[in-house]
Amino acid sequence: MEYDLFNPPPQPVSEGTAISANPMPTPSVAEDAAQKETASEAESEAERIASLRSELHRHNYNYYVRNAPEISDQAFDELMNELQTLEQRHPELFDPNSPTQRVGSDLGSGGFPTVPHERPMLSLGNTYNREDVKAFYERVREGLGGQSFDICCELKFDGLSISLIYEQRQLVRAVTRGDGTRGDDVTPNVRTIRTIPLVLPAGVAAPSRFEIRGEVLLPWQRFEALNSEREARGEVLFANPRNAASGTLKSKDARLVAQRGLDAYLYYVLADKEPSDSHYENLLAARMWGFQVSDATRLTHSLEEIYDFIDYWDTARRSLPVATDGVVLKVDSLKQQEQLGMTAKSPRWAIAYKFQAERARTRLNSVSFQVGRTGAVTPVANMEPVLLAGTTVRRASLHNADIISSLDLYEGDYVYVEKAGEIIPQIVGVDYESRPLLMGRKVDFVKTCPECGSTLVRYEGEAAHYCPNSTACPPQLRGRVEHFISRDAMNIDSLGPETIDDYFARGLIRDAADLYQIRVEDISGNDGKRSKSAQKIVAAIEASKQVPFDRVLYALGIRFVGRVAASQIANSLRTLERVRRATFEELQAIDGIGSKIAQSIIDFFADERATTLVDRLVEAGLQTALPEVEALGTQLEGKTIVISGTFVHHSREQYKELIVRHGGKNSGSISKKTSFVLAGDNMGPAKLEKAQNLGVPLMSEDEFLTLIGQ
Repeated sequence: MEYDLFNPPPQPVSEGTAISANPMPTPSVAEDAAQKETASEAESEAERIASLRSELHRHNYNYYVRNAPEISDQAFDELMNELQTLEQRHPELFDPNSPTQRVGSDLGSGGFPTVPHERPMLSLGNTYNREDVKAFYERVREGLGGQSFDICCELKFDGLSISLIYEQRQLVRAVTRGDGTRGDDVTPNVRTIRTIPLVLPAGVAAPSRFEIRGEVLLPWQRFEALNSEREARGEVLFANPRNAASGTLKSKDARLVAQRGLDAYLYYVLADKEPSDSHYENLLAARMWGFQVSDATRLTHSLEEIYDFIDYWDTARRSLPVATDGVVLKVDSLKQQEQLGMTAKSPRWAIAYKFQAERARTRLNSVSFQVGRTGAVTPVANMEPVLLAGTTVRRASLHNADIISSLDLYEGDYVYVEKAGEIIPQIVGVDYESRPLLMGRKVDFVKTCPECGSTLVRYEGEAAHYCPNSTACPPQLRGRVEHFISRDAMNIDSLGPETIDDYFARGLIRDAADLYQIRVEDISGNDGKRSKSAQKIVAAIEASKQVPFDRVLYALGIRFVGRVAASQIANSLRTLERVRRATFEELQAIDGIGSKIAQSIIDFFADERATTLVDRLVEAGLQTALPEVEALGTQLEGKTIVISGTFVHHSREQYKELIVRHGGKNSGSISKKTSFVLAGDNMGPAKLEKAQNLGVPLMSEDEFLTLIGQ
């Protein structure tokens, strides 16, 4: 029986409560035992509900906010289904904050302004078998009272959901799914995606205002290239294209987004009056408007045709240029969609069928630990060779200490390995029933660096453990030099990882500064046969002395200081000397620089070995300052200005340069010292509130340009 506020559950009789004149018969011993067993079972299920809620909240955070899932989608769905079943069995334990009462959120992970969705972006119910597909089909038939209906079958792309708003044929806003009711406004970044039209072609009959939804994703080719670049720099690899796409779309630097080469497929049109009652026909219309709509879309008229579509793409999807993880089934008629309606979390007229991840079972021989350039220690499983997704797999990622702990691994265990949409194979489970009586050694995460013996540290909010010995740990030393010569840093393209390893082995170098001491005769070989290549290498090293200061700062390899952060710091402080002397507060005031980056910079320049390296690089002749900018005026002299929002006439970086060239100073945070805020569209709500509280005036883009005479 279900209980509600008007039909509460019966309360237990407490001491002092009057007893009915017609008490229930005294239960027998057997009945009493059965009641105790039922009570014990209920107590156990209540504990399981609490445990599942806690676990699912953690997985939701890892997936949507950190973009670092610890379990597969199928495993997550199984936990969610178990919780839903238990909650239905125990309505008295209802909790409005249960994971079953909400959708996952990616809000706030990138510092973008949040805006409400005009129509909620709900999640779809998931299924992994034909029986559930058939059950969905029958529910639709029953819900429509026996009307005939068609189902539009589409591929489920594994990316980041996006909502695009168009007015008068122009893109005006792009918003992530967020929590389903509000999302992050990422319009500037979405404008860099070339498959999303900024203006619709002339002559197409599109509504004057409409919303179109789809998925932003990173093609396999771009994903593999990106991971290769990260591996060369010793950085943690993206686990899959979805994580890479999400991290890219939430970047604060639109130039980085443009370089990554994101793609987008659109799959749903919403308007006050759509072109057609048919969802399928509306997709065809959207294609005519210039949107990329997948060719793998089919209108089906029976359950058998749906099965045929699923079976075909379960195999054919492997040849697609982008990641897919299933099929979406939608009732085609918009009127019938409205008739079927929605639940609190998902539409009744659509469902997602998830492809089974490819899985293999093999024996775990050992776990080794690798140290990357940043000092991040990554556990790697060494296994008996097994065929998975067409390739022989011997090694698989274990990600971090939390994963190892949750798996309860022992050497000799039989483990399940999945590839699914992952490039890197990963262990997703253990066959505990096959565990031998005489178990091998328990797998624990190491406490000291396997290379130099330093005690590992784990920073707050980080899943990885790090070796802090950045100036003496061998793989970090080699990795730092490899990072130093990389394309985005000093761009010494005549050198590569193998050459750097050779130089280390021969004692030619110990750090990046040693590169500038190398002579042609040191590397031309005893017989001089490599003289030509040696001259090329030495010339490339010499040419790197002209690389701009912002890239030199990035090349130093300061932990957490990426390419964008280095550019922000260099453009704000202008010289290496000012960066070295900067206080924690000064660094935090720079747009995009948080406490973690600021403290890392302070720690770096407090290390005598690091400053010695920097001094030697300065002596070698590297650039230590950005060029002096030509002054354009003094209208902003003595003023401290904060920039917030998006702009029409210039980019944020261009406005920062204009502020400097007119005598002003940029700041990333609002304080009593702020002269005014240059406020564009979609100004951050937190900055707006702070400006209002402190009485800091706002200046529009046009007002600012008038002030400086433009």
